[in-house]
Amino acid sequence: MEREHEADRSKVEQQVGQLEPDLPEHHEQQATAEPRIYVASLSDYNNGILHGTWIDAAQELEELSAEVARMLAQSQVPGAEEYAIHDYEGFGGVRLDEHETLRTVSRLANGIVEHGEALALLAAYASLDDLDFLEAAIRDSYLGMWESLDDFVSHVVDDMGIETYIEHAPASYRQYLTIDRDKLAGNLEMELTILEGSGGRVHVFDPNR
Repeated sequence: MEREHEADRSKVEQQVGQLEPDLPEHHEQQATAEPRIYVASLSDYNNGILHGTWIDAAQELEELSAEVARMLAQSQVPGAEEYAIHDYEGFGGVRLDEHETLRTVSRLANGIVEHGEALALLAAYASLDDLDFLEAAIRDSYLGMWESLDDFVSHVVDDMGIETYIEHAPASYRQYLTIDRDKLAGNLEMELTILEGSGGRVHVFDPNR
């Protein structure tokens, strides 16, 4: 009887392979509002005048700078040169300083347009101090977006072949094989960076890649 069980177990392992997770990539870009900033003339503001304009932030630095210069040229205060970002939208949870550099704004906005919500969430979670890191993380560590954490756990379970293993296991010990999805979810949250986006969706990054 023991030899039969060993033979059955060997057959099952050949069918499903090693039960080691090869985390699946599941790239789907989540639509994000178009990033834009409201820049205001500080000379006007200090003189009690509201003068500014909304600008599409997803432009090259030179184009962004030119639009700011046009806004300042239309100021009611002669020689207006200083400006500040007084409002913004479409950057997800990222918080922009009123004196954020246009270079940072341009790179971040273009990254959000290209990569969607994932980059915005990562920028809010990490830091804007190293945009090279954020871009590298999206390129090398991003596994993708899932509708929920449970959905991601299901993908991992499917990829490991656990349910198939249980299904083909000998009936004598199949009843003892179960999947603790809550514990697996907890382990995945410790090993990976899982950021919750809009609608309960999750974006998953593997920092070890």
